[in-house]
Amino acid sequence: MRVRLILPLTSLALLLLASPLCAQSGTCAGMSLGQGASLNGFVPFPADNLWNTNISSAPVDPNSANYLNFIGTATTLHPDFGSGTYDGQSIGIPYQIVPGSQALVKVALGAYASESDPGPMPIPSNALIEGYPKPGDGDRHVLALDQGNCWLYELYSARESKSDTWSATSTAVWDMTIDEQRPYTWTSADAAGLSVFAGLARYDEVATGAINHALRFTVPTTQEAFVLPATHWASSNTSSSAPPMGLRLRLKADFDISSYPADDQVILTCLKTYGLILADNGSAIYITGTPDSRWNNDDLALLEQVTAADFDVVDTGTVYTPSNVPTGPAPTISVFTVSPASATAGTPVTLSWTTSGQSYNIISPQVGAVRGTSIVIAAPSSTTTYKLYSTNQYGRTTKAVKLTIE
Repeated sequence: MRVRLILPLTSLALLLLASPLCAQSGTCAGMSLGQGASLNGFVPFPADNLWNTNISSAPVDPNSANYLNFIGTATTLHPDFGSGTYDGQSIGIPYQIVPGSQALVKVALGAYASESDPGPMPIPSNALIEGYPKPGDGDRHVLALDQGNCWLYELYSARESKSDTWSATSTAVWDMTIDEQRPYTWTSADAAGLSVFAGLARYDEVATGAINHALRFTVPTTQEAFVLPATHWASSNTSSSAPPMGLRLRLKADFDISSYPADDQVILTCLKTYGLILADNGSAIYITGTPDSRWNNDDLALLEQVTAADFDVVDTGTVYTPSNVPTGPAPTISVFTVSPASATAGTPVTLSWTTSGQSYNIISPQVGAVRGTSIVIAAPSSTTTYKLYSTNQYGRTTKAVKLTIE
């Protein structure tokens, strides 16, 4: 069942209701398979998702000048992606597109387990880790898009301990068919509680002449606050001039891009149309993309001529602090059963559930992210307690059921 989150009608949302949405093309099933493969026009999440909305006519935030002064108006844009390697590491955050038949593996959760999605997840043993071929101790993101089922799996500080087990400090599972949001105040594989992949600049998009979503960026210091689509802060700074997570920058409409190379013009046009969304603490106005041998690093370096003074901050609605975080009911699980509850090894059993108010459901172990209301376990081999995790923007509800193998 698809569930669309009902978000507060901000000034940006009202603008979107009154204006046409940009068309999207492509489907999950139409994505190519492999590491860094083309999405062939598919844009994760619906056209009205805040990552994918045209903000070229959105109002300027009343606090725009203060935010930009805090960042530093002379601060230059920096593309944190490219071709080749730097200090032995790839430049950017990689991803892989896997088939729906990809084997599910365990994911051991670390420090942010309570705000993470459990496994299993379809992470291949050869998955690219951010910083490959020498990932070191950086952010070590792993991103996997499921072509067959249209789920997006994101891991932070990921490591493979053996062929059937990964570990991660935090994880997030995203249903790419809906406007999924992390619970308020929860992180994800990104500090702001956002999807990492949704904000990456990719060469397969640039090659078509258009990027149809916002891009991800970082600044050194953020506020203890967030604005949607972000859901999490990573700071104790309470200055109202410090940028909250989710802050959205838009390149000014009159910024002349005509002298830039064609690929740069695609990126700069994106910044005028969709803008940048603040996703993490890091270097000032570093925008994130994917490593790709087709990037021209000399052309990308020309983007460093752009400064913070060339942007406006877009008004995207309420700034949430610890004093005004929205609250509401977590999902309800009214039914979660296994039938039969006792069986001999190899006998198929059916897990069934009835939930309401959820945006997505996950069953652990063995099953993973699910849609619908039931699933068959074809050949259970041992007594297992299954746990259903039902999540929405207000929190998570869980329920367990035990299958006994006699």
